[in-house]
Amino acid sequence: MVHFKLALNTSTLFPFRLDVKEQVTVAAEAGYDGIELWVKDIDQYLKTGGSIRELRTFIEDRGISVVNAITFFKWSDSDERIRKEGLGQAEREISLLKELGCHAVAAPPSGNVEGVTLETMASHFSQLTNLARGIGVEPYLEFWGKSQRLSKLNEAVFVAMESGIKDVKILLDPFHMYTGGSSIENVSYLNPKNIGIVHVNDYPFSPPREHIADHDRVFPGDGIAPNKKLANLLNQIGYRGYLSLELFIEDFGNQTPIEVASLGIEKIKKAYFIEGS
Repeated sequence: MVHFKLALNTSTLFPFRLDVKEQVTVAAEAGYDGIELWVKDIDQYLKTGGSIRELRTFIEDRGISVVNAITFFKWSDSDERIRKEGLGQAEREISLLKELGCHAVAAPPSGNVEGVTLETMASHFSQLTNLARGIGVEPYLEFWGKSQRLSKLNEAVFVAMESGIKDVKILLDPFHMYTGGSSIENVSYLNPKNIGIVHVNDYPFSPPREHIADHDRVFPGDGIAPNKKLANLLNQIGYRGYLSLELFIEDFGNQTPIEVASLGIEKIKKAYFIEGS
């Protein structure tokens, strides 16, 4: 059997409009080892009078780890002014995450990256990584399948190598591999220490690749994604990190948040050969 740790990306719970404490409670009670929080939800918690210290204590008391965070600072925008603003946003948010006890943040190609070469993007990522590591947080380089640049795994590997940064960590996502045309087999070329986290999800046959959107994602095993092949490849290279359920389903019908979160664990275990499934 394959052994991975399980995390819940709170995008999965968005239809329920939970606050960040409620998200943490659901993830912990369902049995996840970790959670990926969205910075926008942390900000909303702070705006309503909460404190980072209080939230950190709340999370620690529930025995769950904040293993990554999702936000969208424009670290490689083609407009230099916007890029610098993005780095300023990154510094503020990464400092917040460090205080919360979260040591990683996703770094996707948000913003306008059309016309930005991969070599330039590598230089920009080097600057972002030096900033983040100086604070004590690791940026996970994420590729988006429908991005104008950085849409494939091989492009992410190129940016990582050309950045000059040691041990860059990449965020893997089968949905983005599908939409960007990356081959699952390419995972076999990765060193496990260079994988930050793996988002897990699935996608249906229809709508087709050209038109599929985030909200079309389904639970692992409910679509056509090669989950078992990905699980085997991750196992073969020695990856033992987190599989994090990231869905954007807009309506779960009559299911409760805990039912959805628990179903997620069941689906991941079945799709990825995890012991005990």
